[in-house]
Amino acid sequence: MKLYLIRHGKTKANENHLYCGSTDLPLSDLGIQELSEYQYQIPKSCHYITSGMMRTEQTLQYLFGDVAHTQDDRFREVNFGIFEMKSYEELKMDEDYQNWITGDNEKNVPPNGESGQHMTERVLDGLNQLIQEDQDTVLITHGGVIACIMNHLFPKEEKNRYEWQSKPGRGYVITEGAYRLL
Repeated sequence: MKLYLIRHGKTKANENHLYCGSTDLPLSDLGIQELSEYQYQIPKSCHYITSGMMRTEQTLQYLFGDVAHTQDDRFREVNFGIFEMKSYEELKMDEDYQNWITGDNEKNVPPNGESGQHMTERVLDGLNQLIQEDQDTVLITHGGVIACIMNHLFPKEEKNRYEWQSKPGRGYVITEGAYRLL
């Protein structure tokens, strides 16, 4: 089984360094332009999946055209709750924000959001199903989701979530316990 993990293209939230997980944004003009520069040689016979968010649906369309695909919301980005669509600069003096980023970043829950641990559980549930299905799959998803999967599959790398995040429109291909960048 080959698993292709591709991060969605850039959005205005990416360009402006905003927390954006559950907010359903389209790709930005720059994101579309960058995607047009990528040429992936992936068989149409693969199973294509998106998180169902607008940015992943558009990324699939721009990279692969009209391919049959499914949506699976287990592969959505973490919900940042009240911090959605805000920047560090806007939040750095906020007591709730300081409480969230201090200490165990995986277990801390942003107000009205979800913890990294909860996101990991739902993502790994989806990943386990993909592994059981044992077919070549292209997953168009989010940076945090890709980092979660890579960290789970390659723990000996000892990378943190940010080190695994690929650039928008890029990602990894995983085969038989090995990976390479796309």
